[in-house]
Amino acid sequence: MAKTKSVFVCSQCGNDSPKWLGKCPVCGEWNTYVEEFISKQSLSKESSNLIGFTQQQSKPILLKEVNAGEEIRIDTGDQELNRVLGGGLVPGSLILIGGEPGIGKSTLVLQTVLKLDSFKILYVSGEESAKQLKLRAERLEKNNENLFIVCETNLEQIFTHITNIKPDLLIIDSIQTIYTERIESSPGSVSQVRECSVLLLKFAKESNTPTLLIGHINKEGTIAGPKVLEHIVDTVLQFEGDQHYMYRILRSMKNRFGSTSELGIYEMRRNGLREVNNPSEMLLTQNHEGLSGAAIAAAIEGIRPFLIETQSLVSTAAYGTPQRSATGFDIRRMNMLLAVLEKRAGFKLIQKDVFLNIAGGLRVSDPALDLAVISAILSSSLDIAIDREICLSGEVGLSGEIRPVNRIEQRILEAEKLGFKKILIPYNNLKGFDMKKTSIQIVTARKVEDAFRELFG
Repeated sequence: MAKTKSVFVCSQCGNDSPKWLGKCPVCGEWNTYVEEFISKQSLSKESSNLIGFTQQQSKPILLKEVNAGEEIRIDTGDQELNRVLGGGLVPGSLILIGGEPGIGKSTLVLQTVLKLDSFKILYVSGEESAKQLKLRAERLEKNNENLFIVCETNLEQIFTHITNIKPDLLIIDSIQTIYTERIESSPGSVSQVRECSVLLLKFAKESNTPTLLIGHINKEGTIAGPKVLEHIVDTVLQFEGDQHYMYRILRSMKNRFGSTSELGIYEMRRNGLREVNNPSEMLLTQNHEGLSGAAIAAAIEGIRPFLIETQSLVSTAAYGTPQRSATGFDIRRMNMLLAVLEKRAGFKLIQKDVFLNIAGGLRVSDPALDLAVISAILSSSLDIAIDREICLSGEVGLSGEIRPVNRIEQRILEAEKLGFKKILIPYNNLKGFDMKKTSIQIVTARKVEDAFRELFG
């Protein structure tokens, strides 16, 4: 029987120590060390036998001898997922999908693999029974004759099934439920998650099989387990959204094979997730005619332009201390914009409550929303409605100037496509832009005072 030892492992970075430490010397976090019991046996030789592959000897090669051709991509049949992944699944890649409970991670993965009829797929479920997965597949109204399901949490047994089936795609749902007998700790612990992930990575790379891991998140909103898990995998996808809204956002937090600024948008329905190809129509409401506190912003996430509605409510502070609240927008940036309005534009908002909301439950970090945010706040404060046929795009600086934004041509064309008559942009964005390309009226502003004069007269 293998000997065991007790070590203390940092839940953030995976660093181990023979004794408990209050502060991790590697990542600097406090109170992150947890006790784990680890088997004192070598895994180097057994891991190769475990996954059915022999250890290959590596040797140094010259950089010029490396073949740098384009990666082969596997089309998932989902345009939104392909966009976030950078074009599709890369053979041999290890992908981690995280999100809150009940947000739709398993539904997204299952409906995607059900479309891949030409691939042999092994779906390892550590949480749901085969009957539950069958009921979900019937609800999705799809079927795949090459989809194998196994309900197992033992990694050794999982690799036995992999050896027998030899799948083209492997799904692990979820990584926190998988354990290996070589470590004497409970599933979901730091050591188990780290060791199982390393072995799955070894399998993916040596067999050239794409592997998808579904992961839980903790109460802080980060993926549960050691931080080293996100370093091991090739791609980290975050599936997010408010359960009170029907829309879901798929973001790329890390991607070795593509951009990390892309996002995919889905609509949750009874029969699964529907791809939203035109998010602008989803994010705009048409029933606010004549109401103050609403402004339309031309934003860009990744390479994708869309128009989004920003809503604001400004009222007199009823309890003495003014409240500041923002949903879908950085509260610190909103406070900065309020200070700009106070100092540079002369609007006194220090004794007023300010509430800001990005319509549709979406969270946007594009600085081009600044102009729409301050316009919506001022519209609510003055109780003057902004013309619904005008949209805004511009970053606001600390001195009150409106700074240029990137990809202004895409923003203008998106606004024209959706029927807007006028767009307000920074003055310096006109340099090198051919206004004959579009029929929409383009209005420019150098400072916030110029923008307010155009909007409110």
